[in-house]
Amino acid sequence: MEGHVSPELLAGVVFALLILGYSLFVSGLQRLLITAPLVFVVIGWIIGSALEPLGEAGGAEAVLGLAEITLVLILFHDAASVKPREVEGDRGTIARLLLIGFPVTVLLGWLAAQVVFPGLPVVMALLLAAALAPTDAGLGAPTILNPVVPQRVRRLLNVESGLNDGLATPVVLFAVAVIAGAEGITAGESLVDAVVDLAIGLTAGVVVGAGGGMLLGWSTRSLMSSQGSRALAVLMLPLLAYGSASLFGGNGFVAAFVAGTSFAGASHWVVGREDPLELTEQLAKPLGYGVWLVFGISAAPVVANQVGWRELVYALLALTVLRMLPVALSLLRSGFRVQSVLFIGWFGPRGLASIVFALIALESLEADADLERVLATIMVTVLLSIIAHGFSAEPLARRYGAWVDREQPPAELQSSTEPRCRDQRLWQVDA
Repeated sequence: MEGHVSPELLAGVVFALLILGYSLFVSGLQRLLITAPLVFVVIGWIIGSALEPLGEAGGAEAVLGLAEITLVLILFHDAASVKPREVEGDRGTIARLLLIGFPVTVLLGWLAAQVVFPGLPVVMALLLAAALAPTDAGLGAPTILNPVVPQRVRRLLNVESGLNDGLATPVVLFAVAVIAGAEGITAGESLVDAVVDLAIGLTAGVVVGAGGGMLLGWSTRSLMSSQGSRALAVLMLPLLAYGSASLFGGNGFVAAFVAGTSFAGASHWVVGREDPLELTEQLAKPLGYGVWLVFGISAAPVVANQVGWRELVYALLALTVLRMLPVALSLLRSGFRVQSVLFIGWFGPRGLASIVFALIALESLEADADLERVLATIMVTVLLSIIAHGFSAEPLARRYGAWVDREQPPAELQSSTEPRCRDQRLWQVDA
């Protein structure tokens, strides 16, 4: 046996050591307002600055595969975490954020891209706007799980971020399809293909999600399964939905999201404190860290060489006006005070979904100046979000919580269920 060590094995060992180190110091890092994405992005940045950029051979395909699996698990997990019976009283407000706020965010982002980047193709601007529209529940955990913030506000932020990545996915993939069409297929054919892919994904998602939930209910009532085996079965559902849709030429990401939503509606079998999503969350967590690490490695040369004032201006707009104005419009006459609207509008961090959308676009489209500009803008927006939202979560939540205690606003203090999001266990401090 020769002494040669493969780069893949070395990378795996380094990654395992990084997760081990972070796990040992997570509570101390939290007290310093340092989040997991910030840790892995900074380490990746250091590695990316010291080494040559990643090659375009098998490594790029492996990174895309890692990112796609991560997105599939996240789409399913976040959608499945939204139980219909738990958000009954907030359906109207949630609908406002998703059906008014989200489309307005994409529309304003598209218009802003046309202004900030003159000459950027219309569909490329749509890709940029849609990729940066969804928020990240995991990255927002320090706010969503902070008990000083009213439960209803935290629940709204959690549900919104859990569902808007699923809404953004077909828009992003539609934009990618049309751009690819401009490179060789007619736009009409691309549009038809996108609609067919969406329909197949919806069907696969409903069948797998609802069918899996009903089968698990039967198994539970018949005493044919255990809590651990059910958690393992649930882990297979997003992979089955994605794979089934892909086998029939459908949209696997939409299938995973719809499967999560359908599963949430069919999961009445959950017993006591049983958490059927535990394994899904636990697997998504290290995969997400891997995406953050690779993002940091890739972002170092991109930010150094391709980010200019236009990219920075758009990133700042995306994190402020393009998020906060749609939220304000969607919450008009909802009963929420201005302070709450501003708080909800600010805490819309951009994270894993945006990164994965960028990787999908990079893999699916031919590289040119327009695509490089879009990818660079997505990268710098996510970087700024990690820093700005990570360090502002705790102090702004305390300030907002103190205001709520003082003013006792009735809409904000309406009863609601405790939210649950990815990375919840990481933010639970030992007694």
